[in-house]
Amino acid sequence: MNIAIVGTGYVGLVTGACFSEMGINVTCVDIDEVKINRLKQGIIPIYEPGLDELVKKNYQAGRLKFSTDLKSCLKEVEIVFSAVGTPSNEDDSADLRYVIEVARTIGQNIRQYILVVIKSTVPVGTAQKVKAVIQEELDKRGLVIPFDIAANPEFLKEGSAIKDFMSPDRVIVGVENEEAKKLMDRLYKPFIINNYRMIFTDIPSAEMIKYAANAMLATRISFMNDIANLCRLVGADINMVRRGIGSDLRIGTKFLYPGCGYGGSCFPKDVKALIKTAAQNGYDMQVLQAVEAVNEHQKTILFEKLKKIFASLDKSDTQASGLEGKTIALWGLAFKPDTDDMREAPSLVVIDCLLDAGCIVKVYDPVAMDECRKRLGNKVIYSKDMYDAALDADAILLLTEWKEFRLPSWNVLKKTMNRHIIVDGRNIYEKKEMKENGFVYDCI
Repeated sequence: MNIAIVGTGYVGLVTGACFSEMGINVTCVDIDEVKINRLKQGIIPIYEPGLDELVKKNYQAGRLKFSTDLKSCLKEVEIVFSAVGTPSNEDDSADLRYVIEVARTIGQNIRQYILVVIKSTVPVGTAQKVKAVIQEELDKRGLVIPFDIAANPEFLKEGSAIKDFMSPDRVIVGVENEEAKKLMDRLYKPFIINNYRMIFTDIPSAEMIKYAANAMLATRISFMNDIANLCRLVGADINMVRRGIGSDLRIGTKFLYPGCGYGGSCFPKDVKALIKTAAQNGYDMQVLQAVEAVNEHQKTILFEKLKKIFASLDKSDTQASGLEGKTIALWGLAFKPDTDDMREAPSLVVIDCLLDAGCIVKVYDPVAMDECRKRLGNKVIYSKDMYDAALDADAILLLTEWKEFRLPSWNVLKKTMNRHIIVDGRNIYEKKEMKENGFVYDCI
């Protein structure tokens, strides 16, 4: 089977690599010539565990190709996946210009039946817009060429995307007819050995499933952060509360960990887009508006905790009670471990708050340093490792729960830090242990 995937971002590249691993001939298409040339050289534009090896292996085997020419690919493929970006517009709606451009190119160039599959995260109704654009271009050409549309949203978690694709808990496919269903069933047949569940729906339902799933997970995170903040006020322990409610089978244990806010390419954008879609249809998504508001507040909570700590420690010195001139180390920049993605990351909000307060900010992340340089330039000091970041620091803020941060040498930190303050945004340390080691400690 021959397929093309338009867009070599996170979703497109992972999808292409995984399909080619299953023996499917895949051509990944992108208009960025520099990116395509680098991919041919084995240079991967994103960090995702296992992706480098998978891309190189299948490229060398000839099952995975890279091109800038979608027109040529259309002569040879049965299925075209549209996996281009859908960033947020200024009004929080999804920007569909790239999706529409792909549809227009397809309509201008197809010469035989083709199934167009929308992999990008798009609002309900987008598939019909794509269908209309393709048909419009065919009408201009005066041709009658059959084609179908399908929706196949992705549910890949950054940091475990290869595993998620190879062993999915479900594959959602929205189709309009039996022919498209049979073609998608044949495409995913190599994955049957993994006992996945393939769920066929109508197209609008498939489009909505993606947004609803991300919105539910985001809701759980904001709910737990709200409960954690209340626990602090009433003297309860959020970790005990989490274990207690997680043991209820109706609730379960996943996405109940409090922290300093969610980020990344999906949750913030998709929650905003779903709220916007509802508004365009005359409905007010009150729960999701609260989810978003809680998350935005949560991103500032470590900074507020730090201010309170210094105010408490330096009551006798009013000048020292502020943060101006203090050196603050940040452990972790990516929005989660095992990725270099800093989109909507809490670290960006925290850094802005610290810089506005006059702090000197030192940062370290195992893989996101280059991404941070692209975003922040020389506004912060880049450290070679976690201990270099902590050198002469007045406090450490932990924002990403990378494994290497879990068991630091407290003795080394005590000797090298200016003041012994840790604010833990992911609750990976124990209060009792921190106190025994002589650190002022706060967490979510």
